[in-house]
Amino acid sequence: MGRLIAGTLLLVFVSIPLWAHHSFGAEYDVNKPITLTGVITKVEWTNPHSHFYLDVTDARGKVVNWKFEGYNPAVLLRTGWKKDTMLKPGDKITVSGWQARDGGNWAHSREITLPDGKKLFFGPPAGTGDGGNNPAVEVQ
Repeated sequence: MGRLIAGTLLLVFVSIPLWAHHSFGAEYDVNKPITLTGVITKVEWTNPHSHFYLDVTDARGKVVNWKFEGYNPAVLLRTGWKKDTMLKPGDKITVSGWQARDGGNWAHSREITLPDGKKLFFGPPAGTGDGGNNPAVEVQ
């Protein structure tokens, strides 16, 4: 009985990250491209996706906090990011990506322009893992 409980708990614990993972098409709309400039408030280097939060002033002058999703930390490091030195709270950046399907203040990031003008990818292109809406290869 103890092994059964331990095995079940282990299975639940190991599968939790899988519940958090999703396809681009399930969450974001390729027809809602956005480019925003704002000040970083928080950075989370987590698996399966990293996130950062950006205070953006909207058209009415109200500051709105946006959540952006991107690559996992291992991919970010391989593509040139340096944790805790390149993307820090207080930095003013510009980010392009795609807004969430529900129209909320969260988005999938693609490219970030850092304060020094350097541009780096923070997330994959639109349509990556689109939930099977489009074939991965040309169907003949």
